[in-house]
Amino acid sequence: MAISRYVLLVFTIAMLASTAISDPILTKVNRHVENPGPLIMSEVLLAFPELQSKNLAYLTASSHETKGKPKGSVVSLPIKAVNLDDRPSAATFYSVLLPKEVAAGESFTLDVLAVFTHALRPVPEQITQADIQLVLYRDSVYYLSPYEVKVQSLSVKLPDSKIESYTKLESTKVHGSEIKYGPYENLPPFSLSPITFHFESNLPFAVAQELVREIEISHWGNVQVTEHYKLIHGGAKSKGEFSRRDFQARPNDRGASAFSFLVAHLPARARSVYYRDLIGNISTSHLRVDSRKSELVIEPRYPMLGGWKTAFTIGYGLPLQDFLYESEENRFLNMTFGSPMIELVIDTLIVKVVLPEGSSGISAAAPFPIKQWQETKISHLDIGGRPVVVLEKTNVVPEHNQYFQVYYKFSGLSMLREPLMLISGFLFVFAACIGYMHADTSISKSSASYLAKQQWEEVQVLIQKVQNVINRCLAMHDNLEASLRDLSRTGDVQACKAARKSADGLLKELSKEMKPLLTSLQAYSSAAQILPKVEELVAKERELQEKVMLKHSTAVEGYERKSGARDIDHRVALLQQKITALKQEVDDLLQFIDDI
Repeated sequence: MAISRYVLLVFTIAMLASTAISDPILTKVNRHVENPGPLIMSEVLLAFPELQSKNLAYLTASSHETKGKPKGSVVSLPIKAVNLDDRPSAATFYSVLLPKEVAAGESFTLDVLAVFTHALRPVPEQITQADIQLVLYRDSVYYLSPYEVKVQSLSVKLPDSKIESYTKLESTKVHGSEIKYGPYENLPPFSLSPITFHFESNLPFAVAQELVREIEISHWGNVQVTEHYKLIHGGAKSKGEFSRRDFQARPNDRGASAFSFLVAHLPARARSVYYRDLIGNISTSHLRVDSRKSELVIEPRYPMLGGWKTAFTIGYGLPLQDFLYESEENRFLNMTFGSPMIELVIDTLIVKVVLPEGSSGISAAAPFPIKQWQETKISHLDIGGRPVVVLEKTNVVPEHNQYFQVYYKFSGLSMLREPLMLISGFLFVFAACIGYMHADTSISKSSASYLAKQQWEEVQVLIQKVQNVINRCLAMHDNLEASLRDLSRTGDVQACKAARKSADGLLKELSKEMKPLLTSLQAYSSAAQILPKVEELVAKERELQEKVMLKHSTAVEGYERKSGARDIDHRVALLQQKITALKQEVDDLLQFIDDI
């Protein structure tokens, strides 16, 4: 593409800050364009130097037809990026298509609005809580134009009249926070003259590094919006200690560039509004509602100083009829694209529109270039998943908060899918319960499982009787031990012999009771696993019984011979060690059988 020769009369206004945000730079250009001929003009080229083009977030142009009138009808014009074969320097060019061709000698007025982000650089880059925030801005006093410029002037509006320094040229005037340059006449194409401004700006640099908006459509009457924010203060980084007491006492002096709240401008009929982060619900929020709008004022858990980050989520529901339009099976969603917080500059914005399962013929349209693709989300009561339209754009500013559309087809019969699934599920559960209640789940007395269970219960009864006999034998052993203690205290040998005689009789009776029990256990096949342990228990008890009787006889014999107590204890010491070991083994076997 070659550059045609036109003459422009240009008046430029550059605003370095609005009343709400500090990071974007708004540049407004008013051009009075004349076509000296002889060619017919159908487009106008806009040029931006490399310093600005990489930060260009939004660009729009509109025209005012003159024809002797100061202003005519306003028309928004299509813009597209172009590559020039003979461009003289590193610059980015855009072509503005005019509503109609301009013949030689005719003129028109062209209004251009450009928004740049991250164009202000904090200088110094780090400040303490008590310092003010100073920023540096670089530009050119001449508007970069591929055409000859007949007349041009520049007005720079700063957010504050406290200016550290600025480039002083001829025809420079300062009025408070506004600096004017020019007018300059008869400038050749691609004229540049660098200028810088170093000024105070304590307006917060609220930047969303990433914002994910999920818009879920339910044809049962609701549009659920969930927004996940990753926020950073993009201004001068805070250094040193932070005092919350000083900040609350003197916020204008101790943390003037910090921000402690944001305002989300929600639709008037927003409902079920919430605000939370990873910890949980954040109670420092206020919702103001009237007939025209809803405002959600949110406060992070801590004031946001330069370089500090936070992450949170807000969500709300909207009436479906306010945003979804339909004609037969064709439907489209019409919602705003950007964040409801106009204070934010968004590095990456991802909008996910979750459509009902069964939607088809899906497409999306936006008034500016975006990346888009589709994915699938699995949710409750879904079979194949819900189609999701994903729209992504970088470098988003409040001017992008325009309406976009998502078109799709959806049959009303598909709405019955989930209710039918629920009804079918409940019917299946009820049918299963009815079948279970009428089914005979009892076990037949002739079945193998019933017989095995009955046999095991009989085995358990026999084992309990064996344990009872063993415990009675152990009780007799304890009685014999008690008689020996009485003998050592009183010396009454006859009483000790009587206790021995009584114990012998009882132990013989218990031995008779044990024999049929062991015989019965051997007859049961289900007792094969536990029978060896029972037999081992009986054998250990008999061995213990023998040792106890031997100890008793030895002690009584010693007292009859008038032996000393030390001599008697020495004679029974070895037997006592064996008795103690055998008692422990018997207790372990009883515990093992109980566990089984």
